Amino acid sequence: MNPAPFTLGPALLFCPADRPDRYAKALDRADAVILDLEDAVAPGRKDDARAALVRTPLDPDRVVVRVNAVGTPEHDADLAALARTPYRTVMLPKADGRFVGPLLAPDGRPYAVVALCETAAGVLAAPALAARPDVVALAWGAEDLVASLHGTSSRDAAGGYRDVARHARSAVLLAAGAAGKPAIDAVHLELDDLAGLRAEAQDAAASGFVASMCVHPSHVAVVRAAFAPSEAEVERAREVLAAAAGRAEALAGLPVDGGADPGVLTVGGQMVDAPLLRHAEAVLRRAAPAEPAEPAGPAEQSGPGDGGTPEGAAVGRTVEENGGRR
Repeated sequence: MNPAPFTLGPALLFCPADRPDRYAKALDRADAVILDLEDAVAPGRKDDARAALVRTPLDPDRVVVRVNAVGTPEHDADLAALARTPYRTVMLPKADGRFVGPLLAPDGRPYAVVALCETAAGVLAAPALAARPDVVALAWGAEDLVASLHGTSSRDAAGGYRDVARHARSAVLLAAGAAGKPAIDAVHLELDDLAGLRAEAQDAAASGFVASMCVHPSHVAVVRAAFAPSEAEVERAREVLAAAAGRAEALAGLPVDGGADPGVLTVGGQMVDAPLLRHAEAVLRRAAPAEPAEPAGPAEQSGPGDGGTPEGAAVGRTVEENGGRR
């Protein structure tokens, strides 16, 4: 039996798995929480993180567990701990061609896998990963990708992604779309750059991503707002679909050879055909109301229990060493 489709989003918030005091608050603030056994947990605390995962229950329908990569010493131990929980959605980092068999839950059913394509091999393997029945979504990450290429930075001096990162982002989105699977955008690591985050999330939503990953609670509200279409966009979508419905009704009574073109109409001076109707439908799907995120203070003020950076640590270094996916 294949896993159910992935429907979480648009804001997925990372939480270190060795901080169970933050689990519930992180889940409360976001649409779903990614309990992280990988990069957010120091090597010496992996066992503590797995123990916390087992003893601290959350709503399993809104939890993704990021395990360590296939082939690492921690991977099998992560799966053993996961088997003692009700969680059934796994984020697999550095997914590539080495991921050959399904990850099986104790009942013998495959876990729902979010394949994180964040290496050169992973991006090239994205189409094959997306085609797997146990893979329910693709995600991507820029910093590990550039590291796999022996590069030094995923962004240019202006703060935008370099061409190789943009290519990888597009490749993962296209691979997911070709397989009918959702794609999840990467995190924005500059914690206080909410304008940059907003622009990237708006582009992600317009391009077809279903969600963005977040490393700090203050990013959740920005991502949610970016994925929600504006009132003007909603009104335009309704206008387009209403015009199409009226056109179809008017044409229904005409002879087939009456000379009218049922496939194209003009709305507000713009030609509208089938692809633009699908765009309008997508806008209305994203317009479903969402619960507002709890306001969060500046990144420097994040404290224990907020799902963000560890207490007392320097913000930049914490994300570099222990924070979520790049």
